[in-house]
Amino acid sequence: MSSHNIRISVNEKTYRSTVDSRITLLDFLRNDLSLTGTHVGCEHGVCGACSILYDGTPVRSCSLLAIQADKRQITTVEGLCNADGSPGVLQKAFCDAHAMQCGYCTPGMLISAHALLEQNSNPSADEIKESIGGNLCRCTGYIQIIEAVQLASQRLRNSR
Repeated sequence: MSSHNIRISVNEKTYRSTVDSRITLLDFLRNDLSLTGTHVGCEHGVCGACSILYDGTPVRSCSLLAIQADKRQITTVEGLCNADGSPGVLQKAFCDAHAMQCGYCTPGMLISAHALLEQNSNPSADEIKESIGGNLCRCTGYIQIIEAVQLASQRLRNSR
Protein backbone atom coordinates (compact mmCIF):
# COMPACT_ATOMS: atom_id res chain seq x y z
CA MET A 1 0.00 0.00 0.00
CA SER A 2 1.37 3.42 -0.88
CA SER A 3 1.56 6.43 1.43
CA HIS A 4 0.95 10.08 0.64
CA ASN A 5 1.81 13.32 2.39
CA ILE A 6 -1.20 15.56 2.93
CA ARG A 7 -1.78 19.04 4.30
CA ILE A 8 -5.31 19.51 5.54
CA SER A 9 -7.13 22.28 7.38
CA VAL A 10 -9.54 20.90 9.96
CA ASN A 11 -11.58 23.30 12.06
CA GLU A 12 -9.22 26.11 11.00
CA LYS A 13 -6.10 24.27 12.15
CA THR A 14 -3.57 22.96 9.62
CA TYR A 15 -2.26 19.41 9.89
CA ARG A 16 0.45 17.66 7.91
CA SER A 17 0.42 13.91 7.86
CA THR A 18 1.45 10.84 5.92
CA VAL A 19 -1.51 8.59 5.19
CA ASP A 20 -2.02 5.26 3.50
CA SER A 21 -3.72 5.65 0.14
CA ARG A 22 -6.80 3.68 1.24
CA ILE A 23 -7.60 5.31 4.60
CA THR A 24 -10.93 7.09 4.62
CA LEU A 25 -11.25 10.67 5.70
CA LEU A 26 -13.54 9.45 8.50
CA ASP A 27 -10.84 7.13 9.87
CA PHE A 28 -8.18 9.84 9.54
CA LEU A 29 -10.30 12.35 11.47
CA ARG A 30 -11.17 9.89 14.23
CA ASN A 31 -7.97 7.88 14.56
CA ASP A 32 -5.20 10.28 13.56
CA LEU A 33 -6.67 13.60 14.75
CA SER A 34 -8.80 12.22 17.62
CA LEU A 35 -11.87 14.14 16.38
CA THR A 36 -14.40 11.52 17.42
CA GLY A 37 -17.48 13.73 17.14
CA THR A 38 -17.81 12.55 13.55
CA HIS A 39 -19.57 9.23 13.99
CA VAL A 40 -19.03 5.94 12.18
CA GLY A 41 -22.39 4.78 10.91
CA CYS A 42 -23.15 2.64 7.88
CA GLU A 43 -19.72 3.19 6.25
CA HIS A 44 -21.49 3.28 2.85
CA GLY A 45 -22.43 6.98 2.66
CA VAL A 46 -26.10 6.38 3.37
CA CYS A 47 -26.84 7.34 6.99
CA GLY A 48 -25.13 10.74 7.30
CA ALA A 49 -23.64 10.14 10.76
CA CYS A 50 -20.15 10.88 9.37
CA SER A 51 -21.07 14.15 7.64
CA ILE A 52 -18.49 16.92 7.60
CA LEU A 53 -18.10 20.16 5.67
CA TYR A 54 -15.68 19.77 2.76
CA ASP A 55 -14.82 23.25 1.53
CA GLY A 56 -18.17 24.33 3.01
CA THR A 57 -20.26 21.57 1.45
CA PRO A 58 -21.73 18.73 3.52
CA VAL A 59 -20.28 15.37 2.46
CA ARG A 60 -19.96 11.88 3.88
CA SER A 61 -16.45 11.40 5.26
CA CYS A 62 -16.75 7.61 5.02
CA SER A 63 -16.94 7.83 1.24
CA LEU A 64 -13.87 10.04 0.78
CA LEU A 65 -10.24 9.07 1.07
CA ALA A 66 -8.02 11.15 3.30
CA ILE A 67 -5.80 11.94 0.32
CA GLN A 68 -8.81 13.59 -1.37
CA ALA A 69 -8.82 16.15 1.46
CA ASP A 70 -5.28 17.31 0.68
CA LYS A 71 -5.25 21.13 0.62
CA ARG A 72 -8.96 21.26 1.55
CA GLN A 73 -10.88 23.00 4.33
CA ILE A 74 -12.68 20.51 6.57
CA THR A 75 -15.11 21.34 9.35
CA THR A 76 -16.22 18.65 11.77
CA VAL A 77 -18.92 18.93 14.41
CA GLU A 78 -16.23 20.03 16.87
CA GLY A 79 -15.66 23.05 14.63
CA LEU A 80 -19.24 24.24 15.22
CA CYS A 81 -18.48 25.07 18.87
CA ASN A 82 -17.75 28.58 20.09
CA ALA A 83 -14.08 29.60 20.31
CA ASP A 84 -14.03 28.70 24.02
CA GLY A 85 -15.32 25.18 23.29
CA SER A 86 -18.84 25.82 24.54
CA PRO A 87 -21.81 24.77 22.41
CA GLY A 88 -22.61 27.06 19.49
CA VAL A 89 -26.04 28.52 18.76
CA LEU A 90 -27.11 25.52 16.69
CA GLN A 91 -25.89 22.98 19.26
CA LYS A 92 -27.64 24.88 22.06
CA ALA A 93 -30.86 24.95 20.03
CA PHE A 94 -30.66 21.17 19.58
CA CYS A 95 -30.43 20.79 23.36
CA ASP A 96 -33.20 23.29 24.07
CA ALA A 97 -35.58 21.72 21.52
CA HIS A 98 -34.79 18.15 22.68
CA ALA A 99 -33.67 17.35 19.15
CA MET A 100 -31.63 14.33 20.14
CA GLN A 101 -32.30 11.11 21.90
CA CYS A 102 -29.55 8.57 21.36
CA GLY A 103 -27.44 11.30 19.74
CA TYR A 104 -25.90 9.11 17.08
CA CYS A 105 -27.20 11.11 14.13
CA THR A 106 -26.71 14.47 15.85
CA PRO A 107 -23.25 15.36 14.45
CA GLY A 108 -24.43 14.80 10.89
CA MET A 109 -27.67 16.67 11.52
CA LEU A 110 -25.71 19.61 12.97
CA ILE A 111 -23.38 19.70 9.95
CA SER A 112 -26.29 19.65 7.48
CA ALA A 113 -28.25 22.26 9.43
CA HIS A 114 -25.17 24.49 9.75
CA ALA A 115 -24.60 24.38 5.99
CA LEU A 116 -28.25 25.31 5.42
CA LEU A 117 -28.14 28.23 7.85
CA GLU A 118 -24.95 29.52 6.21
CA GLN A 119 -26.90 29.82 2.96
CA ASN A 120 -30.38 30.65 4.24
CA SER A 121 -30.92 32.57 7.47
CA ASN A 122 -34.66 31.89 7.56
CA PRO A 123 -35.38 28.47 6.06
CA SER A 124 -38.87 27.06 5.80
CA ALA A 125 -39.73 23.71 7.34
CA ASP A 126 -39.59 22.18 3.85
CA GLU A 127 -36.12 23.62 3.24
CA ILE A 128 -34.95 22.21 6.56
CA LYS A 129 -36.40 18.82 5.69
CA GLU A 130 -34.58 18.93 2.36
CA SER A 131 -31.26 19.84 4.00
CA ILE A 132 -31.39 17.06 6.60
CA GLY A 133 -33.05 14.55 4.27
CA GLY A 134 -29.86 12.58 3.79
CA ASN A 135 -29.38 12.05 7.52
CA LEU A 136 -31.12 9.09 9.10
CA CYS A 137 -32.54 9.32 12.61
CA ARG A 138 -34.25 6.39 14.26
CA CYS A 139 -35.25 8.08 17.53
CA THR A 140 -36.71 11.57 17.26
CA GLY A 141 -39.10 11.39 14.33
CA TYR A 142 -37.38 14.54 13.00
CA ILE A 143 -39.95 17.00 14.41
CA GLN A 144 -37.69 18.24 17.21
CA ILE A 145 -34.76 18.46 14.80
CA ILE A 146 -36.75 20.72 12.48
CA GLU A 147 -37.83 22.79 15.50
CA ALA A 148 -34.21 23.07 16.66
CA VAL A 149 -33.06 24.38 13.28
CA GLN A 150 -35.92 26.89 13.30
CA LEU A 151 -34.95 27.96 16.83
CA ALA A 152 -31.30 28.37 15.86
CA SER A 153 -32.34 30.34 12.79
CA GLN A 154 -34.41 32.69 14.93
CA ARG A 155 -31.62 33.12 17.51
CA LEU A 156 -29.03 33.81 14.82
CA ARG A 157 -31.25 36.42 13.16
CA ASN A 158 -31.97 38.08 16.53
CA SER A 159 -28.26 38.27 17.34
CA ARG A 160 -27.36 40.26 14.21
